[in-house]
Amino acid sequence: MNGVLATLLAGLHRLPQAEYGIDDQGYTTHHPLWPEQAELIYGGLASVLVLGLLVWKGGPLLKKAMTARTDKIQGELDDSAAAKRDAEAEAARIRQSLGNIDAERQQLLADADAQAAALLADGRTRLDTEVTELETKAEADIAAGAGRAGDELRGEIARLAGAAADLVVERSLDDATQQQLIEAFIAKVGVTTPATSGASS
Repeated sequence: MNGVLATLLAGLHRLPQAEYGIDDQGYTTHHPLWPEQAELIYGGLASVLVLGLLVWKGGPLLKKAMTARTDKIQGELDDSAAAKRDAEAEAARIRQSLGNIDAERQQLLADADAQAAALLADGRTRLDTEVTELETKAEADIAAGAGRAGDELRGEIARLAGAAADLVVERSLDDATQQQLIEAFIAKVGVTTPATSGASS
């Protein structure tokens, strides 16, 4: 950059004095497209100085901004990669959990079947025990009922037999026999009563 400035300054000293033509509109240049050499040199020097200042002052800022942008993009890429890894790990965990869920479901079904079988066996055992107890109680009740019926039947038979005997005796005895039995009973009672009375006095 210093070499360019030195070249421009050396060229500026070697420039001949420009001759300006004057017309009805004022001063004009020698060429319709190019400005004067002094304007080129000073304008070029000013441009170089401005560009140098921009590069000197603005370069670090631009570099810092680009670095920050690069870091931001890299951070987003890293975050995306981390999110992808997390998603893959979560998907693997979910797939493993699904496998565990199937195993747990099979285990729960097996446990439920075992518990149902145990409850069924226990229910059958209790039912058999209760049926046996009911049968034993029924047999005891039947035997007790049969005994009571036999006792009642024997009592009824004895009562009917006594009544029938009284009726038979009453019908088989004539008036004379009955009179003799009554007199004998009275005489027996009369003989027994004084002795009993004397003993008591």
